[in-house]
Amino acid sequence: MTDLEQIKKYIPECKQKDAIKKLNAGYPIQYIIGNVDFYDCNILVNEDVLIPRFETEYLVEKTISYLKQLNIVKPNILEIGTGSGCIAIALKKHYDCNINAIDISSKAINLAKKNALLNKVDINFKKQDINNYKSKVKFDLIISNPPYVPFNSIVDEKIKYEPSNAIYAKDNGIYFYKIILEKIHNNLNDNYLIAFEIGDKEFIKIKEIILNYLPNSHIKLEKDYNNYERYVFISNKKI
Repeated sequence: MTDLEQIKKYIPECKQKDAIKKLNAGYPIQYIIGNVDFYDCNILVNEDVLIPRFETEYLVEKTISYLKQLNIVKPNILEIGTGSGCIAIALKKHYDCNINAIDISSKAINLAKKNALLNKVDINFKKQDINNYKSKVKFDLIISNPPYVPFNSIVDEKIKYEPSNAIYAKDNGIYFYKIILEKIHNNLNDNYLIAFEIGDKEFIKIKEIILNYLPNSHIKLEKDYNNYERYVFISNKKI
């Protein structure tokens, strides 16, 4: 279905003219419609959160596959940088688990809570800056799709409408991987999985960070549907 067909289907006729005007100006169709489909979930979106991408659906799919492979039953999960809550909600709907999800944005947390209600799942959402994260709670799975675009990157014009703090990261895009691993490497259960979405060509630097904090871990790089390096999975066992 084209963007114009979506407007005609989902937007009331009295508002279609304004919607088409926004669309022609480059405004994302997802924000115009107000929701997206994500891994069998309906996710509300607005300018307070990143628009869920199909690449992130594959992160969820592969994560569930590895949880099964590692025989991690009813995992205790921490999602870092939840945004709309799409990852946490999809995991909760498709795998028996307990999930805590954090984000620095109170507006994002409020929307994520609405999405959890909409999709009838129970998730503990909390406003939290990962830079200040402290906890003694142990987790079986840490998952994150953090900001990873370097500030000097050439990007699609449409992302200017999305929250920049959910897109860009310091240190050529790898800042948050270092912070996340620094803060949570002592919060892992004996049998654990860490799942990251990453920027293409960032793996070598991220691998160095992983081995600094988890030197005995097993690391697996996977590509997305467009053959870009996109996901890193880390475990105490070979995967």
